Amino acid sequence: MNRIAFFLAIVFCAGLFSCTPKKVTLETLLAEMTDRTAITRLPENSFTLKQFSSYDRKSVSPDNNDWWANADYTQFIREEENEGRREFVLFDADGPGAVVRYWMTFAGEGASNGTLRFYFDENEMPGIEGNVLDVLSGKKLAVPPLAASVSPETEYEHRGQNLYLPIPYAQHCKITYECDAVKFKNNRRSPSIYYNICYRTYDSGTRVETFSDEVLSRAKSAIEKTAQELLTVSKPDGEFLTDGKTLAPSDEIFLETNEEGKAVSHIKIKLKAENLNQALRSTVLSVTFDDEESVWVPVGDFMGTGYQIFPSQTRYSKVSDSGEMESFWLMPFQHSAKIRLINFGDQPVDVNIEATLSDYLWNKTSLHFGASWHEFNRIFTAKDSSLENHEWHFDVNYVDLKGQGVYAGDALTVFNTVDAWWGEGDEKIFVDGESFPSFIGTGTEDYYGYAWCRPEKFSHPFIAQPTGAGNFHPGMTVNMRYRSLDVIPFQQELNSNIELWHWVKTRINFAMTAFWYAKPGVQKNVQANIESVKIPVAMKRSDIYKPEVNDEGKIEGEFLEVVSVGSGTVETQSGDFGWSNENQLWWRNGNTGDETIAKFILPESGKYHVSAQFTKAVDYGIFQLFMNEKPLGKNIDGFAEEGVPTFVVDFSDLVLNQGENKLTVKLIGANKKSQPGNMVGIDYLKFVPQK
Repeated sequence: MNRIAFFLAIVFCAGLFSCTPKKVTLETLLAEMTDRTAITRLPENSFTLKQFSSYDRKSVSPDNNDWWANADYTQFIREEENEGRREFVLFDADGPGAVVRYWMTFAGEGASNGTLRFYFDENEMPGIEGNVLDVLSGKKLAVPPLAASVSPETEYEHRGQNLYLPIPYAQHCKITYECDAVKFKNNRRSPSIYYNICYRTYDSGTRVETFSDEVLSRAKSAIEKTAQELLTVSKPDGEFLTDGKTLAPSDEIFLETNEEGKAVSHIKIKLKAENLNQALRSTVLSVTFDDEESVWVPVGDFMGTGYQIFPSQTRYSKVSDSGEMESFWLMPFQHSAKIRLINFGDQPVDVNIEATLSDYLWNKTSLHFGASWHEFNRIFTAKDSSLENHEWHFDVNYVDLKGQGVYAGDALTVFNTVDAWWGEGDEKIFVDGESFPSFIGTGTEDYYGYAWCRPEKFSHPFIAQPTGAGNFHPGMTVNMRYRSLDVIPFQQELNSNIELWHWVKTRINFAMTAFWYAKPGVQKNVQANIESVKIPVAMKRSDIYKPEVNDEGKIEGEFLEVVSVGSGTVETQSGDFGWSNENQLWWRNGNTGDETIAKFILPESGKYHVSAQFTKAVDYGIFQLFMNEKPLGKNIDGFAEEGVPTFVVDFSDLVLNQGENKLTVKLIGANKKSQPGNMVGIDYLKFVPQK
C-alpha cells in the first residue's frame, strides 16, 4: 500500500469512528439534559419514546365510550411472586433504553408505604430498591429538581412525585411495586396508585451502560452539577437586538438578522397597556426562520403566564412580578430570523423587546423551533356535536405535525366557570401513524406533574403551575410541561391530544400551546387565527357564561351569577338526583339570617309566572326567596327524612325588568328534625310570560 492510500485509509477509518454514536451513560444523559443544543438536533443516538401508565385498560379504541374510561389507578401489567414477595409489575421493556421521566401519586391507607424495585438486564436482584417516596422524590437517588414533589405548598400526600434522574439499561428493565395494602375485590381495586413512566428505547446495537450503585456513586458530582444548572436561569452570551415603542392597533415591531452561524437564545418582552390582561392575549409573538413562519402564539401564552402576570421560572421560561417575561428556548436558523410582535387588539400597547443571538453551528441534523396556539373559546365540556358515539367527554387537539422532528412540550391556559375540577382528561399522543397512542395517561394534572387537582402554584425546570385558581372554582389555571430527555421523536407525523373531561357539564375557555423542533418544511394543522386573539379575555364566570334566561324561559341554578355569600360556601353540585342538567346551585353551612345574592338576565320586560325546582335532604334548611328585594312567596322547608328528592314551588306572578334582576336567598332556620348543614339547593328557575 502506498503512502497516499494508507493516509486515505486512516482518514476513512477515523471518519467511521467519529460517526459512531457515543456510549449512553448516566453522565451522558445528564449532560444532554443541560445541553441546550441537544434538543435542537435530531438525536445523536436514535431512539423512540413511549410510556407505561396506570391508565384504565378499558380504553382500547376511540370507537366506543370506554375510550374515556377513568379508573386510571392501581392498573398493573401483572402480579409476580419474588422470594415470597407479592410485586406488581409497572414497567417491562427491552433495551437498550433509559427511563427518563417517572411520576406517581397515591391515595388511601398504605398506598405509598411500599417498596419500589428496578430490575436490570434480567438480574434477579434489584439494582434500585427502596421506599417509593424515597426513590422518586426523596434523596435516595438524586437531589431536587431531579427528584422532587410538587407543589411544595400542597400537603405531602397530595403531591405529584417526580423523578427526572435518567435510569439507563443495556438489555432490559422491569419496575415493580411491593405494597401490602393493594387489594382486588369484587372488581374493585384499592388503594389508589397512579403512575406514568416515560422511557427511551435506542436502536439495536446502541451501547448503553446499565445503572448501578457504582454508577450512581461515580456520577454524584455530575448529578449535583446538573441539578444546580437546571435551577439556574440566566441570560446567555451573545449579541443583543433591542427595540421598543407604542404599538397602535394593527401595528407591529420587529427584530431581524441575516447573520449565519447563529441562534436566537433568549427573548425578553415587557408590555404595558391600560388593559394588560387583554394585551397579553391580543399581542402575538411571530417568529420566522429562513423565510418560514414557525411561531405564532399570544405573548402571555408563549411565556407561560396566560393572560395575567403570574411569576414562575422553568428551564425555558421566566416571568417576574414586574411583568418582565423571558424565553430561553434555543432557536437556530441557517440564514435569517425575524421576530415580530403584532398588536391585534383595539388599544395601544407599549412594547419593549430584546433578543440575544448566540453562536450556533447549523448542520444537516439541525431543527427549526416551532410553536402553535389555539383556543377553544366558550367550549361545551359535554357532547362534542361532531361525535356521535358518546354523551360527554371528547379529545381535543394540541397540534398535528407532519415531517420529522421532536415534540418538546405544551401548555394550557384554562378559564373554568364552575366550582368543579376541569382536568380529569388523559393525554393521548400518537406517533408516526400508530393506531393506539404511545402515550395515554391518568389525568391532566398528572401529565403536568402535580396531583389531585391541587390549586397550589409551583415552578420546576420542566413543569409549572403559575396559578391554579381555576382548578376548583371559576378562574384561570396555567399548566406547563417542557420536555428534555423525554422529547418525543417523530419520523413522519405526530398527533398530540388530551381529553376534555370536566366534572360538570358547562362551558369553559381552553387554550392550548404546543412546542416542537422539526426539519424545515414541517406542516402543522393549527394556523394563525387573528380573530381568536381579539376575543375579550375572561376575568369572571359571566364573561363566558352570562346568567341569561334561555328561550324556554329557564335558567339553571348553577348558571346564576353569585354576587355575594353571607356565610358558608356556594358552589355547583353534580349528581344523579333528578336535577336538570345534572347540577344544582348548592349553598352549605350558612348561618341563620344570612343571605346569598345572585343575578340573572331576562331578555325582555314583562309579567311572568315564576316557578323553581329545589332539593330536599336531611341536612337542608328553611329559606325564603326575594326577587329584586321583594318577598317571593312563603318560607320553604328543604328538610326530607330520606333521600334527596326534588320539588317544584310555584310563586305568584311578577313584573320583572329586561336585563339584570336580583335573586336573594335568605336562611330562616332549620326544621327541628334537620341535621347540621343548613343547606339550600336550587335546581332551576322558570319564567313563563303572562298576558
